[in-house]
Amino acid sequence: MGRLDDLLRGGREALEVGDYRRAARDLREAVDLAPQTTEAWQWLGEALVEDGQLKPGIEALEKAREQAPDDLDILFALGDARFENHDITGALATYRAILDGTPEEADAWVSMGLVHFHQNRIDDAVECYQKALEVDPESSFALNSLGDARFARGEEQEALACYRQALELDPEDAQAHYNLAEMYYDTGDLAAAEKACREALRHDPGHAFACLTLGNIFLDQDQPHEALHFFQEFLLRERSEAAREIRDEVAAVVEGLKAEL
Repeated sequence: MGRLDDLLRGGREALEVGDYRRAARDLREAVDLAPQTTEAWQWLGEALVEDGQLKPGIEALEKAREQAPDDLDILFALGDARFENHDITGALATYRAILDGTPEEADAWVSMGLVHFHQNRIDDAVECYQKALEVDPESSFALNSLGDARFARGEEQEALACYRQALELDPEDAQAHYNLAEMYYDTGDLAAAEKACREALRHDPGHAFACLTLGNIFLDQDQPHEALHFFQEFLLRERSEAAREIRDEVAAVVEGLKAEL
C-alpha cells in the first residue's frame, strides 16, 4: 500500500495547490493500482475538471459515484461538472438525487437554481433559492444567488436587501461584496462599484471577476494603465474552461490596450 498512499497524498497535495496536471498524473496511476479506491476516482475527476478536461473528469466522477452513490461531495462535484459541460438535464438530475437523499441540503437547491438562472428561467431559479432559504435562512450562497435573480428581474431594492443580508451574516463574504459591485456598476455608480470590488479582493485576493469589473470601471473612466493592470490580473486568476470565451475577449482588450500605451 506504500506506493498507493504516496500517490494519493501527492495527488491530493497537487490538487490543493492547483497543480492539476501533476494531480491527474498521480491519481491516474492510483486508480490503475487500486480501481476500487473511491477517493482516487473522485480526486482524479476534480483535477481533470479543474484542468478543463470535462469529459474524462465526468467519467472519473461517475466511477466514484458507482462506488459511493450517496456521497454528497461526489454528487456535488458531478453535478457541477455536468453543469459546466452544458449537460443541463444531467446536472439537474444529480442535484435532485442529492435532495432525494437529503432534503435539508440547501446548497443543492441553490445549485439547481443556478442551472435555471443560466438558462434564463429566472422564476424557477427564484423558487429554488427560496426553498434553500426555507431550509437554511442564513445561507449566504442562497442570499447572494437570490439577489442576482432579483436584480435580473429588475427588482433592484430587493436584490440590494439580499446582498446586505448576506453581508450582515458574514461581513467577509467576498461574493456578496462582488455582487454589490456588479449592481453598482450596472446602475452607473462607479465609485461605489470600485469600493465594493476592492472589498471583495480584500477578503478573497483570488477573486478573478472582481479584477475584471475593476478593469471595466477604469476603462470606462479612461484610465487605461489601471484597466490593463486589472484585466491582466483577471487572466492570471481565471483559468476555468467555463470562462474560456470571456478570457479570449479580455485577452483581446489587453492586446488593444498594450498597442495604445
